[in-house]
Amino acid sequence: MDRAVWYQASPEGGKAMTSLHHFVTKGTELPSLLTHLVFLRVSQINGCAHCIDIHTRDLIAEGMSVDKLVLIPVWREAEYLFSEQERAALAWSEEVTLVSETHASDAAYAAALAVFGEKDLVDLTLTVAAMNAINRMGISFRMKPRAKA
Repeated sequence: MDRAVWYQASPEGGKAMTSLHHFVTKGTELPSLLTHLVFLRVSQINGCAHCIDIHTRDLIAEGMSVDKLVLIPVWREAEYLFSEQERAALAWSEEVTLVSETHASDAAYAAALAVFGEKDLVDLTLTVAAMNAINRMGISFRMKPRAKA
C-alpha cells in the first residue's frame, strides 16, 4: 500500500520539521559529526531505514571510519573508539529515545550535563527529539532508503 508523502500532504508540518532540523544541524555549536552520530544512533534504535541510510552516508562523508561506524550499535563494548563527548552524546541519545523506559534518570542527566553544560545539553536534547520525530514520520509513511541492491 502506498502511503502519503507526508511533507507534501502537510506542507506547513513539513516546514515546521524542516525548521527544527535546520536549527539542530546549523544553529547549534554541536559539531556536525556529533549531530550525525546522534541522528544515526536514534534512527538505529527506532528502526528507520531511510534515516539510517542517510546518516550512515553523512558520517562516512564526515570522515568516520567504517570500523567505527559499524560498532555504533554496540559502542559501550568499543568505547575506546569514541571520544568522551561522543560517549556522552550516545548515552544521552539512548536515554531520551527510550524515555518511556528510562524516564531520563537524574544520573544520566548529571553525566550528560558534566560533559556538555546546560546550553549544549538542551541543544543535544533538541537534536535527539528532532530525529525521533523525523523517524516517526519516516517509518509511518514508509520513506525508502537510497540504498540499491
